Formats: sequence, C-alpha cells, structure tokens
Amino acid sequence: MRSFRRVLSYLRPYRAPLAGSIICTVFFTLFSGLMVWMLMPTLETLFNTDTISSFTSVAPSTVESGGEFSPGEEEPQATLTGLERVKVRMKDATRALITRPDPRDTLIRLCLVYLLVVVLKNMFAYLQGYLMAVAENGLIKDLRVDLFDKMSRLSLGFFELNRTGVLLARVTSDVTMVNRSAAAVLVEFVKHPLSVLVFLGMAVVINLQLTLISLLILPISFWIITRIGRSLFRRTGRLQTEMGNITAILSETLGGIRVVKAFDMEEFETRRFAAAAGAYYRKALRLARIGKMAAPSSEVAATIVGIGILYLGGISILGGTTSLTPDEFITFLLVIFSMFHPIREIGKAYGKLQQGLAAAERVFDIIDTPPVIVDAPDARPITEFSGTVAFRNLSFEYVPGSTVLSGIDLSLRKGEIVALVGPSGAGKSTLADMLPRFYDPVDGAVEIDGVDIRHYTISSIRRLIGVVTQDTILFNESVARNIAYGLDDFAIEAVQKAARAANAHTFVESLPEGYETLVGDRGVRLSGGQRQRLAIARAIMKNPPILILDEATSSLDTESEMLVQEAIEHLMRERTTLVIAHRLSTVQKADLIVVLDEGRITQQGTHEELMTDEEGLYRRLYTLQFQT
Repeated sequence: MRSFRRVLSYLRPYRAPLAGSIICTVFFTLFSGLMVWMLMPTLETLFNTDTISSFTSVAPSTVESGGEFSPGEEEPQATLTGLERVKVRMKDATRALITRPDPRDTLIRLCLVYLLVVVLKNMFAYLQGYLMAVAENGLIKDLRVDLFDKMSRLSLGFFELNRTGVLLARVTSDVTMVNRSAAAVLVEFVKHPLSVLVFLGMAVVINLQLTLISLLILPISFWIITRIGRSLFRRTGRLQTEMGNITAILSETLGGIRVVKAFDMEEFETRRFAAAAGAYYRKALRLARIGKMAAPSSEVAATIVGIGILYLGGISILGGTTSLTPDEFITFLLVIFSMFHPIREIGKAYGKLQQGLAAAERVFDIIDTPPVIVDAPDARPITEFSGTVAFRNLSFEYVPGSTVLSGIDLSLRKGEIVALVGPSGAGKSTLADMLPRFYDPVDGAVEIDGVDIRHYTISSIRRLIGVVTQDTILFNESVARNIAYGLDDFAIEAVQKAARAANAHTFVESLPEGYETLVGDRGVRLSGGQRQRLAIARAIMKNPPILILDEATSSLDTESEMLVQEAIEHLMRERTTLVIAHRLSTVQKADLIVVLDEGRITQQGTHEELMTDEEGLYRRLYTLQFQT
C-alpha cells in the first residue's frame, strides 16, 4: 500500500481535473442507470396501451379515505411497504415526465427523453475521459521526470552495476504500467462500484427477494478477483524484468552496430534477442492466462445466478404469486445483468492495479536509491582556485577488499601540467575521477587549496573542472549547442571563438548548415578527430581553471592527432591540467610525469629525469613505444 499511496501523491497537482473526472463519472453512472430504468415506461408505452391514459398517481383523497380504486390504478400507497412505496413514487415521477394523453405523443416524448439521457451520458463520458487523461498523462510526465532526475544524480557506480537498457525500461514501460494503477483506482474503482450500487438500488426497489438471490454472485466474484490479483502482482514483476532484458539487448546492439557488422554477428545478436523475446513471450502468456480468467469466471457465475433468477421470477409471474408486472420483471433482469458488467470490470481493474503496483515498486526502487556522492550538510560553494590540487594518502576500491588505488600522494600547482602514465588497469582514470567527485576515496582526501573537496558543494567543484575524454560524447543537437553545452544563453561569436581555438572552425563552416548542423546520435555524422575538437571547444567555452584530459588524442590518425594536440596545447594554457595518456609522446613537455602501477605511484619526475632510470617502468614503456 505504500507504493499505492506514493503513486496517488503524484496526482496532487492534478486535483482539479481529477475531481472533475470523478464528478463526471458519477453523472455518467446515474444516467447509465436511468437508461435502464427507462425500459419500464418503454414497455408500458408499447405493450400496455390501455393503461397509458391512467398513468397518474392515486389522489391523496383516495389514499386517505381508503376508498375503492379501479384495476387500472396503482394500489393506494398507504397500504404499501417502504420499498414498494419508493418504487411507486419513482414510477410516478417517470410517468409524469413522459406520459401524455395521446399514446403517440407519449411515444414521441419517450424518444426525446431517451435521446437526451443518451446525449448527457455520453457527454459526461467524454468529459470524464478527457479530464482523466489530463491527470494520467500529468502523472506519467512527473514520474518520468522525477525518475530521470534521480538517475542523472546517482553516482557513476550505479550505472556500472545496471544495464542501460534495463534503466530505459524503467522510464518507459514501467512508468506506463504504473499509470494503470492510478487509472484503475481513481476511475474504475469509482465508476464500477458506483454502477453496482446504482443498479443494486434499482433492483432492491423493484424486488427485494430476487435481489438477495442475485447477491450470491458477489462473494464468488470477489474471491476470484482477489486470488487472481495476487498472482498477477507476482508475475508482473517477472514480466517487466524480461522487458528490461529486451531493452538492454536492443540498446547494446544498436549502440555497437558497427562492431556487430564488423564481426558478422548479426545472426548471433538476432538469436540473443530472440531468446529474450521468447522468455518475455512465455511469461506474457502465463500472465495473460491468469489475467484473462477473471472476467469469464465471473461471467459464468453471474450467468448461473441470472438463469436462476429468470426461472424463479418467471415461475412466480406465471403462477400469479408475485406482485411483479412483466415490464418490471424484464427491467429487473436487465438491471441485474447490467450490474454484472461492472462487477467484471472491478476484477479487471484489480488486476491492472496489481500489475501497476508491481511496476511502481521497480520504479520507486530507483527513486529511493540513495546517491553515494552527496553534499555534506555544511558544504559550501567554491568560486575560485588559486593554489594547489592535492591527493593526500588516497586509497580507493570499487569492491570492498579489492584495492584499486593505495597511498596516493600527489600535488598539482596552479598552471602546472601533470601527466599520469602507466599500464592499463594501473588506476590512472580512477585517480582522475576523484577530482570532480565521481567517486570518493575510501581513505585519504582530495584537496583544493588545502580544503577537502567534500566540504565544497559538488556542483561548484565541477564548475571549476573541464573534462575531455577519449570516448567523446556529443548530443544529437546542433554543433553550436554542443559547444555551448550547459549554457541557455550564449553568443554565436563566443562559440566560434572557442571553435577556432580548438581548430574546429574550418570544418564546421564546411558543414551543410554550419554551426546549426545536427551532429547525429553521439556525433555519428562527424569523424573521430572532428568530434574530439568539438569536445575541446566545449571545454574552452566553459573556460575552467582545472582541466582533465583522459586519453584525448588516442585512436586518431596522424593529421587529426596533430590538429587535436594543437588544440589541446591552446586549451591547457594558464590552466592546471591533469593528463592521462598511453602515448608518451604527448606528455614529454609535462611539468611532472607520475607513473602508476597496480594502484601505486612508482615514479615521479620530468621526462628527462625518468629516462635516466634504466630500471624504471617509464623508460621501459617509452622504449617499447618507440623501439624500431
């Protein structure tokens, strides 16, 4: 129920359309009941013409005197029971609305009233549906935004443990299914129970004894509904897991389609996707087998009761042992069978509710996931960097017991270029990730100007830092918006200046629409060197005092590398720069080169100093790269 209450909380901003929808539901239900009630005057008009002229209530004087009354009149109300008196008054009100001296005029009036009832019923049905759509789509929008916002704020470790496709399924199919629970509760559980009450009230008024017999269906139906609903709750979670697997495989395959084609793995990926789709298919069938059982089971039980009522009521009328007139009995049957429909719909709504709540738990699991990297209660913003960046006795591990960095002591003075080199897996990128607080150290600290960065707000720290990585990420926006990423208001002249500094202006001008050209998904319409130069232009546009370059020139051809390296040198001017590189040729001019091996600093110094150590790791790596 906690998940249910949280789903409902998302409807608070939409109280007005929601209340309007519920009000329209009430009127829709009342007019639906009135349509059924109109059957009695219809039957009387068509098949009991002799009594049309006497469709008037007994005069009060007749009732009070207890005088004689003719066969065409109703029995005096003073001698009737409470329910019978209500029935007579309701029929009198209906007759007063419809009956005219001429039977043809009565029929015309009946048709007009019936048309009016149908128009009003469907008008309220439309208004109810539209207003509920406002609330439902608002719920979906707000829940998706909250889910996306929470995902964007979670630490990088969360995304390393969860497949992208699974997270996409949470935002798409799971949120859509959550909406079912809100719709089921706030519409179906208002509309259909109210319909049951309206039809039940009409049935009681017409004949109490037959109504009590018809109520035998209710406990049977609710027992079926409850049992099936519990099973649906369990199986929906499993089904959504399979949908997450399908989305994950789709995302991975499309994202790596070049590799798939290069290795001729289309058939393999198709088999992998088919296996996931097959698992979803089997679970969906199991869910459908159970879910579709509710309505037929309830309908069979309802039909059995309805047949029993038809038999008992028919015998009573044929034997003359009941006060029910034929038109009342036919109306009663229609009322009872009309009541069975909303009972079945309640079963369906309960199933939707259980499915929606199962999806809600999956969505709220992510929303409730606490971010590992958060601002301290006393965190303050940092506005400038004026001294040093220091790693103090820093240690880190992704998994407890598996050390990635150990005892790191390193300082970067303002305006200094420090290069991190070493074999793959030495911890270079992990160490750089500590500076913008993508991760926090297990021991030790990262300091800016002598203050542990955990005492600063995360957003203010990251505003001081620019990052250019090997895996350049561009968004499917224009070139200008990619360079000015994060800026709502920017001058195109500033964008062009940054592009010139990054050696990107010339190729951008040659694009079909210049700076307004869309770069495609992840910049697929550009070459690797072009993407990298746009990433450098983006960093220049941000103008950060601290810069992290993580393999920014790897995997480029010679010409592109030369252009990118020139852009990087321009970018690094008067900035404190932490460079991660496998190509040692790119870091020879660094003020300090730090050699990492197995998570520890093994050497420090300039290129010339490190090359004098014949047994050192740096010289060995350099020799391997430049041997002829």
